[in-house]
Amino acid sequence: MAIDVGLLGKICREPGAPGFETRIRNLVLEEVEGLADDVRVDAMGNVVALKKGKSSKMKSMAAAHMDEIGFIVTHIDTDGFLRFNPLGGFDPKTLTSQRVLVHGREDIVGVMGSKPIHIMTPEERNKPPRLEEYFIDLGLPKSEVDQLVAVGDPITRERDLVEMGDCVNVKSLDNRASVFLLIETLRALKRSRRKPAYDFYGVFTVQEEVGLRGAQASTLEIQPDFSFGLDTTIAYDTPGSKPQEHCTRLGDGVAIKIMDASVICDYRMVEFMKSVAAGKKIRWQPEILRAGGTDTASLQKMTPGGSIAGAVSLPTRHIHQVIEMCHKQDIADAIKLLAACVCELDKHNWEF
Repeated sequence: MAIDVGLLGKICREPGAPGFETRIRNLVLEEVEGLADDVRVDAMGNVVALKKGKSSKMKSMAAAHMDEIGFIVTHIDTDGFLRFNPLGGFDPKTLTSQRVLVHGREDIVGVMGSKPIHIMTPEERNKPPRLEEYFIDLGLPKSEVDQLVAVGDPITRERDLVEMGDCVNVKSLDNRASVFLLIETLRALKRSRRKPAYDFYGVFTVQEEVGLRGAQASTLEIQPDFSFGLDTTIAYDTPGSKPQEHCTRLGDGVAIKIMDASVICDYRMVEFMKSVAAGKKIRWQPEILRAGGTDTASLQKMTPGGSIAGAVSLPTRHIHQVIEMCHKQDIADAIKLLAACVCELDKHNWEF
């Protein structure tokens, strides 16, 4: 199964720092038009696409967050250089001399600047960089910067998609790869004319990177019986890693989450997902992530009595850095798995 790399690239390019998801939300709304029975935007900005199922006795939900890690302008100095705070977690060492987009009155290209190595002290050279040591250079005088940029404007990374062998490399695969996964799952359900077992809510959430906030709000409203978090996970399958540190590997299939630092997935859901993957001959691998969390935690606990929660995870290299990498076949496997799971929830014994 080939994936639509053009659409994936379009989704990844669209900016959407936490709290500033307007442009990516508008793109999602365009793409899901006609793929669901009802599409709406809630007060917080989550996109909720309802696909009616064979039965309305229960509800299922999948959540993919639209926001990407970014920054926010906090100060403009007398020379027009910008200072910023992060929106989400960054690895500072990856930012040196990287291009960013400042989303002011128009999109402006900037460069992450820092002290040149030639004039660093030996102590400065040997210590890891800190975010507060960076500034953004727009190449403009203060007078022009003031006309275009204001404190509170969001900032995102500037990197386009390239295909590298069987992989895609671009900014914001966390979590635009899962936004793509959810859109393509809705498309696959419509194309096949298969109905979900139960009413299925595909939710594109906001502000995950700063505390799972959109997922909390949407889960409280929908109150799903079954739920799937959709997100990336670490693939530390690179030189210098030990086998026990890999978490997942690129090209070994979609990952079925067992646990991360915020959630232990319901063992019934894990077994269900494994059985569906086996029945459909979908390559999969287990995921245990020692640190970090996803919308899955909110899906599990933000409804009375909880929901039976699991997660479809996409192995990703270089995560939370300037560029990220996924394997195209892993993404294709994830689409197959999610579509099959939401259609077969009624075929499993969910008793303890």
